[in-house]
Amino acid sequence: MASPDRQHGAGKWVLLTYQLPREPSTPRIALWRRLKRLGVAQLGDGLIALPADARTREQIEWLADEVIEGGGQAAVWLARPATVAQERALAAGMAHARAVEYLALTEEATTHPTSGADAARVLQRLRRQWREVTRRDYFPPTEREAARAALQALADTTTKLTTAEVRRR
Repeated sequence: MASPDRQHGAGKWVLLTYQLPREPSTPRIALWRRLKRLGVAQLGDGLIALPADARTREQIEWLADEVIEGGGQAAVWLARPATVAQERALAAGMAHARAVEYLALTEEATTHPTSGADAARVLQRLRRQWREVTRRDYFPPTEREAARAALQALADTTTKLTTAEVRRR
């Protein structure tokens, strides 16, 4: 989803510039994990970006607060790429990262378990992963639909396996 705050040219992005001390490492690791969960674009060392909307701005502001609480320095900025081409490159990089995740989901969903219980566990885990990926999917790649279809096929298979196991009893 492109930034809703678009005028002429590139849309608005929310940036976080941060610096954390090397020790203790816990705040750095926690920040890295949160950035990964958000699916940010890494612009440079200590500089990340997300398309600006109310949700992403709030999330970045929370991260800035956490950096400061961890003994570091942080600033939140709103900015526009200088060109639409720069924004497209950012979006393409973010879409590619999600495409890789969707491909992994598709691959795992198409490796069918042999029992209904196994399939149900796999389906539940993959649906949770799907939700996590789609939360950070700002520029949906074509692989998203293939992953959705693979999850649906696994759900159908799970139903068939479970029904067959019940009938055998």
